Parts: sequence; structure tokens; C-alpha cells
Amino acid sequence: MSLIKSAAAGLVLMAALLSPPALAHSMTEEIDHLLGFIEASPCAFIRNDQEYSGEQAVAHIKDKYDYYRSDIHSAEDFIALAASKSVMSGRPYFVRCDAATIPAADWLNKELATFRQQP
Repeated sequence: MSLIKSAAAGLVLMAALLSPPALAHSMTEEIDHLLGFIEASPCAFIRNDQEYSGEQAVAHIKDKYDYYRSDIHSAEDFIALAASKSVMSGRPYFVRCDAATIPAADWLNKELATFRQQP
């Protein structure tokens, strides 16, 4: 009987080790965090050579998020489809913080990675 219990315990342990880790945050939590991050940012958002505040940028991005919602299955999809480039011109969005101007996709992916490190 102890051999059966040992084997069962071994199978449970193996299943636990092979299972993917539980996500710390849901996709919705990650996207909501990124929207809040954008809105609260003092950085300038540049879309088609026009500068926008964080509040203005998040309003536009929320509209795009609503439009692409059925195609968004991850926070990375959200960044790619709603927050990184103009659909009309195909040009990337940029963010200017202090003297540095970087692609919005890079800025948001970095923040997403930081957020995912939090419990």
C-alpha cells in the first residue's frame, strides 16, 4: 500500500512541477495598469507628429482598445494593436520623457515587465 501512496505522491509532485506557473495578474489587470500608467504619466505622447498629454493619449487608446477588443488576448496584443502605432498612417507612437524620445511600444513593454514582477 505504501508503494501506491508513494507513486501517487510522486505523480502529484510531477504534475505540480510541470504545470505552468499561475499568472500573478490577469490580462484585464495588466491592461488596466497600463492605461493608468499612461494616463498618470507626465510624458508627452507623440502620434503622427502631434503631442498629447497622458490623459489625451489614454482616451484615444481606450477607443482603439474597444475597437480591437475581440482581437486582444494578452497585454502584448493590447500594446501592439491599441497603443503602439497609428492605423491610419502606420507610423509608430512615441513617448518623450525628459530629453529622451522612445517608441511607445518599448516604453509600455518595459512597464508591463516591471508590473509583472510585482506580486
